[in-house]
Amino acid sequence: MAVEFQMPKLGLTMEEGLILEWLVDEGAEVSEGTAVLIVQTDKVDTEVEAPASGLLSRVGAVGETFACGQQIAWLLTAGESAPHPAPTPSATAPTPTQPTLTAQGVAPVAAAVAASNGGRAYVSPNARRVANELGVDIATVRGTGPGGRIVSEDVEEAHRNPTQRISASTSSAAQPTRTVLVAGQPVLASFAASALAELIGIDLRTVPAASGQRLERDDIVAHIRSLIAPDERHGAPTTATSTTPSTPPATTAKPALPAATQTPTSVTPLTGMRGVIASRMHESLREMAQLTLHMDVSMDAVVNDRNSRKKKGAAPGFTDYVIAAAARALKEKPYANSQIVGEGVAFLPDVHVGMAVALDNGLVVPVIRNTNTLPIEDLSAETTRLAVAARDGKLKLAELEGGTFSVTTLGVYGVDGFTPVINPPNTAILGVGRLRDEVSWNTANKVQKVQRLTLSLTWDHRAFDGAPAAEFCARVKELLESPTEIVG
Repeated sequence: MAVEFQMPKLGLTMEEGLILEWLVDEGAEVSEGTAVLIVQTDKVDTEVEAPASGLLSRVGAVGETFACGQQIAWLLTAGESAPHPAPTPSATAPTPTQPTLTAQGVAPVAAAVAASNGGRAYVSPNARRVANELGVDIATVRGTGPGGRIVSEDVEEAHRNPTQRISASTSSAAQPTRTVLVAGQPVLASFAASALAELIGIDLRTVPAASGQRLERDDIVAHIRSLIAPDERHGAPTTATSTTPSTPPATTAKPALPAATQTPTSVTPLTGMRGVIASRMHESLREMAQLTLHMDVSMDAVVNDRNSRKKKGAAPGFTDYVIAAAARALKEKPYANSQIVGEGVAFLPDVHVGMAVALDNGLVVPVIRNTNTLPIEDLSAETTRLAVAARDGKLKLAELEGGTFSVTTLGVYGVDGFTPVINPPNTAILGVGRLRDEVSWNTANKVQKVQRLTLSLTWDHRAFDGAPAAEFCARVKELLESPTEIVG
């Protein structure tokens, strides 16, 4: 009997998912719990497992977006056919129509230009694994996934046909040539040129060839830049011809950003993870009354405890001690473990501390559940697990939700104090600076070396005032300077 395979709701805030890659071939037999595809949400790329066993019959295609609960595949028995036609993807799914290069369209087009000129390639975790297994240099693989993303099928194709790989040491003139039929008319173009034009939706017939013969990748790039270049008279991007009726600007429309003062070497679009970070941090600063205080902490006792643990085996990191101290302080001073709701300030009973993890293209904040209940050894194991999962792209959406407070560190970069931005809907975040050597006077009135770091607490003044904020930070300091309560 056919089983519907629906887009799962992987977290409380997930509304839809974009299919980035199918990990299983069409018609292949899968078992319940097998990872079948990779889905992109507004927070994370994550593997989705089969809800039952059967033969996979895909409904959704790579690059399509489906709302939670919409069907994306069938799981069939041998000899069975899919009973219904494919449903319509979510309205946010990308369409193959040629884009209008308005000011709003500059970023994604420029990003594609950057990618075609050696910019950072977006590679799925599964594609990296396949590349390692097959011995394929990922830098030579041409991506065909959403936004030029390299998926496992691209790696397998590059392995089967080495002559089709991208060569960083050769010019576009050395790229293979093909004749492309556009509206029945043949156009001579290199593979790189036709692939870039196809990705962006450029009609090859409208692009002049600098050589007067075949189109090269650089011809496509130059054409795109001419379309998005600022108009000298008005200082605004020009637009490509489009049959789409123009919409009168609303009085509340967001004003267009000014054009770049120079021709950029590349443009990173504010989409995906970068777009989510930009939106939430801007919203955080706009909606909250944020202030930051700094407080120095002597870490000698923590250093001694950590050194004694290292002699016996693995030891927690310094940030683990800070997280443990913050979690205990949050339980004792619940006004910092809160959020603003319609009725006022809601004090939250459970302490779930989020830990900021830096990635190549942004950062994520996985959550340590019931942080205050964990012994320091278990807490350290959990922070290590979450950090590895974050960097490998293996975090589940549920592991990114429900945080009541956040800890972030720039100490590894030599930073002492900074101004962290609160992660909504929390009302506070704690920054951790570097461990540094200083001197102080001891009780015998002699100079001695002290190891210190700076804590930077940002809080929402709507939720609590400066004095409670200082008291909370002072309690974290007290727990770190006498860590018996957090390590005992």
